[in-house]
This record gives sequence, structure tokens and C-alpha cells, in this order.
Amino acid sequence: MKRSDDRPERGALDAAARRVWLIALALGLSACATPVPDGGQPWIEGRMALRIAASADRSAQSLTAGFALRGSGERGELQLSSPLGTLMAHASWSPGMVQLRTPEGEQRFADLDALSRRALGEPLPLAALPDWVAGRPWPAAPSTAIEGGFEQLGWQVQTAQRSAGIVEARRAAAPAVWLRLRIEDPA
Repeated sequence: MKRSDDRPERGALDAAARRVWLIALALGLSACATPVPDGGQPWIEGRMALRIAASADRSAQSLTAGFALRGSGERGELQLSSPLGTLMAHASWSPGMVQLRTPEGEQRFADLDALSRRALGEPLPLAALPDWVAGRPWPAAPSTAIEGGFEQLGWQVQTAQRSAGIVEARRAAAPAVWLRLRIEDPA
């Protein structure tokens, strides 16, 4: 919803910020790592850009965010920041539970698919993302090699630039989705 001066109303901005975070959770399960000072699990840091094409019930979306992630698709935590560096949300997850804390409060989900379904209106293959970003297909589903990467679960995953810190995934099925992750220190 727009104001008469063409600026979005605060509720629309809050919803967009939550959507950015939820999408980043789905997309941020990736990258290389830098050591955590306390000897715990490594943090993965970077920036992401996401475009979702318009569909019959939604307009097109374009989102960017910074992320810091540690863990895996099964257990972990993620902090999401705005392009200006403001911490927007913190999530933690384990089998059977995903918890999201934002300035607006706390939400719980049964799993990462439920989180993405709520954020985007459809599930994304979140369990596959850690393998995809590592440059390999998820072992739990068939895949096909393509130039520069592989295709799996209806997504084309480009890993040819992973050593430079870039991983891209595209889904052609409606609504089309494009994701680009720029990973810091992609060792």
C-alpha cells in the first residue's frame, strides 16, 4: 500500500523486511566459513540478492540482505541485516523446529519448508541449499549435470564461480526465482 507521496506505509515496509529475512533464511544456508573465535561452529557471511517474478496473486519482489550463518540445513542459526547493516532478525533451527526472533516478536515453525511456505506462499528446497552452495547436488534427490553446475528439484544451480564467492540458482517454474549469493572469504 502506498501513501499519497508514493512512499510505502510502515506496515508494508515491516512485511517486506520480514519477507527479506525469511527468504534469506531459505537462501542463506550456504557458503564457505571463517573460524568463530570461541572455537564453535564457523560463521558464513555474505550478501544475497533475490528476484521473484510476479504471479497471479503477487507482484514481483526484489530483495537484498546481508547474512551471517552457522550450522547446516538441519541445525543452525542465522542473523540477517538490512543493506545498511541493521540487524533485522535472528533464527535458530533444529529438526522439528524453526524459531524466528525479530523486533516484532517470536515465531515458531515446524521446519524450514514451513518457514519458506509462510514467507513466499510456497516451499523452497531448503534442505538442499547447504549442498548446493558447497557446489554439489543434494544426495537425497536425483540431479543432472549441466554446463557450469547441475539441475535438481526444478532449479538450475550454477557453481562455476563458487571459488570467487558467487553461487546462483534459478527456477524457471512460475513464479520464476533468481538467487545470487556473494560469499565473503569463499575458501
